[in-house]
Amino acid sequence: MFGLTFDKLLIVAVIAAFVIGPERLPAYAAKLGQLVRSLRDFANGAKDRMRDEMGPEFDDVDWKKLDPRQYDPRRIIREALLEDSPAEPTSAIKPVTQSAYAQRKMPLVAGAVPPYDTEST
Repeated sequence: MFGLTFDKLLIVAVIAAFVIGPERLPAYAAKLGQLVRSLRDFANGAKDRMRDEMGPEFDDVDWKKLDPRQYDPRRIIREALLEDSPAEPTSAIKPVTQSAYAQRKMPLVAGAVPPYDTEST
């Protein structure tokens, strides 16, 4: 996160302690504690609201599986390329035998969907 390590945070904390001074340091530490508590309460409230809205399915969700940090694009592409059988087009889609020029010249009836061209994809 922003390239901050524990060492850098410790240096920033020491500098902040010198700048704030010993008189105001306890007040700022109390404010920081209140901020952390309010953020934790906000997160817990959001989690409780989500649990109420989702119902019993909330506990069934594998949250680690949905973590975006786990996705490796190379692995996803490799798995997609090594699939056993490619997806077959559905029988509802009929291949178009007309050229693209002829299709553009055809009048489009209101509410009609232009034909799907499987050859150009």
